[in-house]
Amino acid sequence: MQALQVDRDIQSLSEFRANAASFIQRVKTDRRPLILTQHGKSSAVLMDVEDYQNLLNTVTLLREVATAREELNKGEEISNQELFADLKSKYTKR
Repeated sequence: MQALQVDRDIQSLSEFRANAASFIQRVKTDRRPLILTQHGKSSAVLMDVEDYQNLLNTVTLLREVATAREELNKGEEISNQELFADLKSKYTKR
């Protein structure tokens, strides 16, 4: 996902409605989100589906890292052997 260009990537909802297909194509091609405004205030963000999925994956990973840090700080860590045994039991075909 590329950085936001304020002069290009902010559009009113009415402008979006009038040119929805071209804005969607631009978001997919340029890989930059489009911020939609309503009554002069930001209202929604339109972004490429792959970029959105990558964003969700990143957030999930960061949450897992934060949880792991909390568990380590509380002394709740597990050994590598326990981790691999758990993963193996979950993901090995039966």
